[in-house]
Amino acid sequence: MHQLTGKRQRLQARARILQTIRAFFIQADFLEIETPQRIPQNAPEAYIQPFESEGWQLQTSPELAMKRLLAAGYEKIFQICHCWRTGERGRRHLPEFTLLEWYRSHCDYLALMDDCENLLAQLTGGQPLRYQGNLIHCDRPFERLSVHEAFARYTSLTPEQALKDDCFDELMVTAIEPNLGLPQPTFLYDYPASLAALARRKPANPCLAERFELYVAGIELANAFSELTDATEQRQRFEHVEQRHSPPRSTPMALPEKFLAALPQMPAAAGIALGIDRLVMLLTNAARIDQVVSFTPEEL
Repeated sequence: MHQLTGKRQRLQARARILQTIRAFFIQADFLEIETPQRIPQNAPEAYIQPFESEGWQLQTSPELAMKRLLAAGYEKIFQICHCWRTGERGRRHLPEFTLLEWYRSHCDYLALMDDCENLLAQLTGGQPLRYQGNLIHCDRPFERLSVHEAFARYTSLTPEQALKDDCFDELMVTAIEPNLGLPQPTFLYDYPASLAALARRKPANPCLAERFELYVAGIELANAFSELTDATEQRQRFEHVEQRHSPPRSTPMALPEKFLAALPQMPAAAGIALGIDRLVMLLTNAARIDQVVSFTPEEL
């Protein structure tokens, strides 16, 4: 009981943060929507394993349903919802967590960078953010650092060499990420096309994908794309991900056919997922994600 009582101040702050987020998007004429959290299948991802639910799955992200709304003509939408991923537990990870996702039609990922800057300005009141002994200045514009620039600055390899040597993720975690988002938030952008996921390739350089991640004080806070709208290429990517899934699945994941069928109707758009729990950690100076949720799995 004492442990729950000790969380009161941060849970009160969390409630205020959620209210501010909703007010921010409503003021910007976004429609708040809700989509089902138990779905037939998620988008295949190489290192993410969903929870099974009586032949369906719990969502790892609401993106498939939200993009189908874009295809149906909804232009500016947001959602705050719970998502689930197996094996996710650590200082900054929970198997059940809260995501904020928002999407804009008729724009690219650069518009989402503006949204992130404006949202953090609203949440911090324009004041510097103090987190675990660091002072983060949230003045706009945030730092914008390409993946190639980050590898040149913090490693001895190029992203292409790191991918070939199968050490891209290791270098990101050990050499690059701890340096990002200090002393101001950092947009790490333009990933190699092989790491595009659901992002479109850059028209001027198809070797790169229009994807960015937002870092604050070394913490990955958000992941954003200019959305891929080519259903044939998206299907090929899904199939490729399934072939290299780690560890291999005993039964291949079915593809989200209704999403793929709707994709050609989706206009040019951009979407982003931001981790609410990590955001609350940053805004309340919490060292562990356990401090900003009412119950962890171990406490139930």
